[in-house]
Amino acid sequence: MASIGSVFEAESLVDLEFPMVPPADNRRHRIRWGRGLILWLAAAYFLIPIYAALHFSLQDNNGNFSLSPITAIPSQPGLGAAFFLSMRLAIVTMVVTMLLMVPTVIYVHLKMPRFRRVMEVITILPIVIPPIVLILGVLHASPLWLKSSPYLLSLVYVILAMPFVYRSLDAGLGALDVKTLVEASRSLGAGWLATMWRVLVPNLRSALLSATVLTIALVLGEFTMASLDLWETLPVWIVDFDQTNAHISTAVAMLSLIATFLLLTLIVSLDRSHSRQRRRNQSS
Repeated sequence: MASIGSVFEAESLVDLEFPMVPPADNRRHRIRWGRGLILWLAAAYFLIPIYAALHFSLQDNNGNFSLSPITAIPSQPGLGAAFFLSMRLAIVTMVVTMLLMVPTVIYVHLKMPRFRRVMEVITILPIVIPPIVLILGVLHASPLWLKSSPYLLSLVYVILAMPFVYRSLDAGLGALDVKTLVEASRSLGAGWLATMWRVLVPNLRSALLSATVLTIALVLGEFTMASLDLWETLPVWIVDFDQTNAHISTAVAMLSLIATFLLLTLIVSLDRSHSRQRRRNQSS
């Protein structure tokens, strides 16, 4: 009997020291179920307002649904000029932002790694400072020839895009061994421009695409600065035309949102296909 009791005591000690762990399959099932719930909640958070806006834009005052608000969009006065102005501003903002930020982030990673935290603080300031304060200060300090140009908005949009672009490029460079790549390129006789253009930029493809999409989305959705600078960009046109026909203006806003999403999806798909092709070439 004593031996049997000792056996039970030993088993109880083993259970206390090594508690029962649920099987890995159950844990994975719970994790997948939790991820699925979060994804569904996030999808509902974004898709329900879009559905409500589309429902409003396609429904007339009698409750009937029609595609006439969408088909009437191209003939609306001022829409084409506002759209092309926003696209010009987006292109100029994207070019200036990349020319400024890409060499700066690379230089900080190579020569001043301790300065990265200071850069994170500096680049977060455009999010902290209200856009209305920023544009009023710029309009007060800018010369008259720059105030009369719409590209003043591009210079201000560069500041607004800086937090997103910097973090995208910083994450891309953090995934690379930048010092080794630069030293190898320099040892083979390449200059700094050749090293940056032929070695670092191709390895930053995903980060550059992400920064580009974020910059374009920011410019196409910014209203406050363009309105105070008295330029009718696409968001300003949408708000102004809402007083004339709310159904058409809402349809334009939804189409611009869907177009931005499709552009993001296309860029991500192209990046993934390029990555797969490069892995296939390396494996072969």
